[in-house]
Amino acid sequence: MNVRPRNETGFTLVEIMVVVAVIGLLAAIAIPNMTRARATSQMNACINNLRQIDGAKQEWALAAGIGGITRPTDAQIQPYLGHGSNGELPSCPADSENSWTTSYNPHSLAELPICLIVTSTHVLTAQ
Repeated sequence: MNVRPRNETGFTLVEIMVVVAVIGLLAAIAIPNMTRARATSQMNACINNLRQIDGAKQEWALAAGIGGITRPTDAQIQPYLGHGSNGELPSCPADSENSWTTSYNPHSLAELPICLIVTSTHVLTAQ
């Protein structure tokens, strides 16, 4: 009697299910961490933009010899934002419109600029 050896190539259903379960577990761990990291990086970029806006206001006031509660226009502080006179005004990374007017309110010289998109966490604090 000849016994033929079985040619067992491929994976069993149980092995495939274990691999799918492990991939699902890794995805369940990774996706919330990635969204949290994205929100944190957007917050840090927005706060950095607020610092630059405040610095640009102060530089404009110093160069123009103006003080007090004067509010500079967008065109007046734009050259001091580091992009030259033809550069673009920054926008909040969380702003879907990607627009200066919907992202920031620079306020007057005596006040800190604010983010209009995420007012709870995108906040510049006085140092």
